Amino acid sequence: MAHLFEPLTLRGVTLRNRIGVSPMCQYSSEDGMATDWHLVHLGSRAVGGAGLVSVEATAVEATGRISPQDMGIWSDRHMEPLARIAKFVAAHGAVPGIQLAHAGRKGSKSRPWDGDRSLTDAEGGWDVVAPSALAFAEGWRVPHELTVQEIGGIRESFRLAAVRAREAGFLWLEIHAAHGYLLHSFYSPLSNHRTDEYGGSLENRIRFLLETVRAVRPEWPKHQPLSVRLSCTDWVEGGWTLEDSIQSAKALKAEGVDLIDCSSGGGSPLARIPVGASYQVPLSEGVRNGAGIPTAAVGMITEAMQADDIVRNGRADLVLLAREFLRDPYWPFRAAKTLHFRGEMPVPPQYLRAL
Repeated sequence: MAHLFEPLTLRGVTLRNRIGVSPMCQYSSEDGMATDWHLVHLGSRAVGGAGLVSVEATAVEATGRISPQDMGIWSDRHMEPLARIAKFVAAHGAVPGIQLAHAGRKGSKSRPWDGDRSLTDAEGGWDVVAPSALAFAEGWRVPHELTVQEIGGIRESFRLAAVRAREAGFLWLEIHAAHGYLLHSFYSPLSNHRTDEYGGSLENRIRFLLETVRAVRPEWPKHQPLSVRLSCTDWVEGGWTLEDSIQSAKALKAEGVDLIDCSSGGGSPLARIPVGASYQVPLSEGVRNGAGIPTAAVGMITEAMQADDIVRNGRADLVLLAREFLRDPYWPFRAAKTLHFRGEMPVPPQYLRAL
């Protein structure tokens, strides 16, 4: 039995296998609008056999984008092209997912291939926000420290974005709380130096994330899963730790979160990340066992046996691939052959001659 190809059911949604397309920014939108590029990019991975196909980090506010070319869902006019993507992905047997995000102090940047640098106002940049007025790194914008009222406004933006995602036909919703973006910057002690109810203790630092989940969960259908992506460690002494993630995952589970997407880092340029094959899988395993919640593993997972081993040994319930899916949209078919999977694969009839 190829464990990687066992179905996974969370609430009333079943993935046909344990393979997911991780949200990957394409930096190819104009004013936040999804385009034909996104339809073809995401649609080809659904045709390629993935169980979950997730739209990239989608900004809940215009100023919550990483770059001017990021996708958005801050208005109703963003819904139609996103609905087209969700419909196509679902028609080809994959579950359409979307990740809601706010870049916080890491916003107002150029695309990676345009220098990956902080933009000036003249270049179309904008003021960024954070829990504290601390720039991410030298040369980056110093963020505005959010007031409690402004925090509430962003929380409302997440809620409205969830409503739009629901109406657009997505079946899986993820809140992006990792990689140094706004929600991560609140729970990490490296970036949150507040002294009010949103700073200090772990309980206070995760308050904004928990409040966001409380705002979103009632708007998201009860039979559809909600996941949260965490940076499960900052990889910096004195920063966020795996144990912090386990405690937070317990609290998130109590609020109706169904899965923790276990990533790491992104909150500090001083991080020393031991990048290598499956380097984040111990984080997924730790959260899964410590908090008693399903998890997704992501990061440098490239081979079929490697991915199957992660699921078979209970280190994660779902394996998310990013760069490997950029290299090969049909990776699930190749993995099924490698693992001698004898079950039925969702090969489109147009492609049967390739078998």
